[in-house]
This record gives sequence, structure tokens and C-alpha cells, in this order.
Amino acid sequence: MINRKFKKCLITGITGSGGSYLAEYILLKDKNIKIFGIYRSLGNKNLLKNKRIELIKSDLCNFSKTQKIIKKINPDLIFHLASTANVRASFDKPREVIENNIAITLNLLEIIRINIINPLIVICSTSEVYGKVSKKDIPIKETKNINPVNPYSVSKAFQDHISQIYYKIYGLKIIITRMFSYSNARKFFLFQTAFARQIADIEKGKKKILTHGNLNSIRNIIDISDAMEAYWLTAKKGRIGEIYNIGGKKVISVGGYLKELKKLSSVRIKSKIDKKLLRPIDVTLQIADARKFIRDTNWSPKISFKESIKKLLEECRKR
Repeated sequence: MINRKFKKCLITGITGSGGSYLAEYILLKDKNIKIFGIYRSLGNKNLLKNKRIELIKSDLCNFSKTQKIIKKINPDLIFHLASTANVRASFDKPREVIENNIAITLNLLEIIRINIINPLIVICSTSEVYGKVSKKDIPIKETKNINPVNPYSVSKAFQDHISQIYYKIYGLKIIITRMFSYSNARKFFLFQTAFARQIADIEKGKKKILTHGNLNSIRNIIDISDAMEAYWLTAKKGRIGEIYNIGGKKVISVGGYLKELKKLSSVRIKSKIDKKLLRPIDVTLQIADARKFIRDTNWSPKISFKESIKKLLEECRKR
């Protein structure tokens, strides 16, 4: 089995929710690696305290500046997480989201192509690109045709397609991951985090009623630590040119997830629907077939569902 080693890792969007968790995870797993991060705005300030992380403020939309940065770093590994990633908000600003996410990905790949550097690039995509699927397509395999139904997933579908072009035609070392649902206390607009934060606020007396959108959608969910391990194992063991679905064994509806969180609250939680939280088009069925990824990397989720939701609520209580 492949087991790559790296000296210099670049994470785009490092101060975002996923990027910051990933940086912290890699530092724990590899004592010798140096991490560089490009960020547009400083989200997680804890990264500033670590001497093994070098943060560089820049906009990936700026081609010339980004090219100078990447040439100087000369990374042997890149995790591309930078994006405007709020699905619901993308309906309000479709052009902004699509233009941004396409530009930053195309700039990154073109910079690698025209310069004499050859890093492994992990393109961190999303299950949203599959769009609405029927029950006969569950669990979703990587061979399923993508069918994006919102501006965010359209931009990510382009990212997947253009990344495959740069791999097949220009020989860039690219692996694409399509992450399904995972808990993330730092990403406030995820339904899991939105629920947990509201419960924490109700417990503190800051809010009276929890509001939510569609509760009928079905997801399979993993813990943030298992998701970050999956990204790391993709780089270490994944096969170049592959697309990998990443998802856990726990299958639950959004409403079922809320019900489990309510059980952990110290007070009774009242909830109601807020029509503003409903998407014009919703992706209602997202269950991954992750067998190819598991076969190639030996990855398996380690954090139980109960442990994960308890940890999420505790983190939201501390904010």
C-alpha cells in the first residue's frame, strides 16, 4: 500500500473551519512537516500561535501574487479547501459564489501547470455535486453522474471537472475527495452546528426557540476528526487520478439528528420551522458508498455517533 511522506504542505483556506481543523490534525500526526496556509480573512486565530505554521494573507483570485507565493513555498502537498461554501447563501449570491470558486481553483491548477513544481494536490470537493438522487442510486458511488442543483455545487462540479482535465492532459498529480456530512463546530451554517449552537444559547437563556429548515433530508454523518483523518490518508495512501467518496456508517435524517441533540440538552428545547432557512431546491438523500476509499486507505470512522454529537454540543457551549 502507498505511504507517501511530505515536507511542506500548503492548505488553501487554512483559517476556515475545515482548513484549521486539518492543519491541527496534520501537526499531531507528522512532527516533521511544515505547514503553509493561504487565507483571505483570519478565522481561527489559534493557528497564529504555532511556529510550524506559516500563514500568508492573500486572495487566490490574484493570479500573480498567488503564483509568487506558491513558487516560493514550493510545496510537495496541497490541500485545496478554499471556497465560498454556504449552500443556502449561494442562492442569494450565485454569481459571486460561482465566479470565486471557479477562479481560485483554476488559478491554483494553472500556477502548478506553468511552473516547474509537482506537488500532490488533494481537491476537497463535496457530495453536493451529486444533487438529487433516487433511492435506486443509494448508496452513491463515484461513478454516479453529477447533477448539481445549487450555485455552490455548480462551482464545485466545475472544480471537479477542471481538476480531471489538468490530471489527464497536463499530468498534475490530483486526487479528488467528495466529502459527505461531517460535524464541524466552527462551521456555523451546517445544520448540525446551527442546532447545537441554538441549544447552547437556549440553555444560557439567550434564545427561546430553536429554528430550522427542512428536517426530512437524510445524511450519513462522521465526526470532524474522522473527516480530517480521511483527508490526510487521501494524501498518504490515495491513488492519483481517483475520485473518492468519504462518508460514515451512521445514516440519519436532519430531524433525527435534532432529536438526538435535544436529548443532550439540560433544558427542554422548543423548535419551529423558519421558511427563510428552506432552500429553493434541496438535496434530500446523501448516503455515500465509501468502499473504494476504505479499500485504498484502510480508513474507518473511529468516533461513535453519540460521542460525536456530545462533543459538538460541548464545543458550542464553550464559544
